[in-house]
Amino acid sequence: MLTPEAAWQQLEPHLRPLGIEAADRTAAAGRVLARPVVATADLPATDVSALDGFAFAAPSAGDRFRIVGTTLAGGAFGSALSPGEAGRIMTGAPVPPGALAVLGFEDCASDERSVRPRVATELGAAIRRRGEIFRAGAELLAAGERLSPAALALLASQGIVRVDVSRRPRVEILVTGDEVSRAAGELRAGEVRDSHSDFLVAELRTLGIEPLRGDLVPDDSATLRERLRLAAGRADVVMTTGGVSVGDADLVAKVALELDFTTLFHGVAMQPGKPLFAAARGETVLFGLPGNPGSVMTATWLFVRPALRRLGGEAGGFWSDTVHARLEGELGAGKSRDRFVPARARLQGGAWRARSLSPKGSHDLVAFARANALLRVVPGDPARAAGAACDLLLLGEPG
Repeated sequence: MLTPEAAWQQLEPHLRPLGIEAADRTAAAGRVLARPVVATADLPATDVSALDGFAFAAPSAGDRFRIVGTTLAGGAFGSALSPGEAGRIMTGAPVPPGALAVLGFEDCASDERSVRPRVATELGAAIRRRGEIFRAGAELLAAGERLSPAALALLASQGIVRVDVSRRPRVEILVTGDEVSRAAGELRAGEVRDSHSDFLVAELRTLGIEPLRGDLVPDDSATLRERLRLAAGRADVVMTTGGVSVGDADLVAKVALELDFTTLFHGVAMQPGKPLFAAARGETVLFGLPGNPGSVMTATWLFVRPALRRLGGEAGGFWSDTVHARLEGELGAGKSRDRFVPARARLQGGAWRARSLSPKGSHDLVAFARANALLRVVPGDPARAAGAACDLLLLGEPG
């Protein structure tokens, strides 16, 4: 059986970015840049004042200067300053030609006609020089970066209206099993409510992906074959839940082979999520997630989420976005396969702390619902006490 790293290596060649499309800046939050963004103008565009005060031709503490004008942000002074002259200037206003420094109002004594600096200052003080942040033509954002609200503000400052972004994956969800129900009322004997759809849809939305659709599919080969055929024809990624173990009703892998999917792996040496199945047909990737809630969640966090990010033009992979932490309680020893444990993580004094939630099994939905991180216990790891080092995969939004 493959280790998690070996399983990811089988999957990785099928995770090339899906293509490029143009997006309006106002609708590009969370999108991933497909090409670098280059500055269209210098920033600042000219020399400007960093504060409200007076611009001086040659400031000298104690000397008196004649006030010859006022400049507001967006305006112009109109003439150059000569020795012995000063001008009132506001934050962001262009510095008049001849000005060598700016002093704040609080550092000056003035009346309507003249001003006297109270303190000495260096030449160039409080002047933001043209292009000191960047020059036109400089790369501002690299390909592969996710566009944050601050990044959109940067684009707006440059007058950039449209950007080239990576296409987001089209994803379809098939929840299999005769026992699964979406009934709000009382369940019949043997039925369980569908919790997988809500989890998977919410996870997709953290990546900015709206699934094409989500169906409940019974344990019937013909029905599953038709639903999977249709899904594979319109989606880049299909996710199924249940039906990937070794029981009589575990049909996903068999039906996928009948539809000419090539198995990438079936079974990973990890707990929970051991029956995880992955296959590919052309440009379509299929993830057959196990049926227990903890297994669905763990397989999604470890494999599906980084795979979707790769398809969408981002970097990353299996267990690649971890942080170092210290345990706040005990963590058991490793066994025969990798164990991924739901945990509560918190940041204290700039360092991460984590506490295992000790699930009773992959069906323990309470432990996984309370988790905001995963801990990893590698085979052969000794038991660890509180204060020991550990690696932590945070489960918040990716980037």
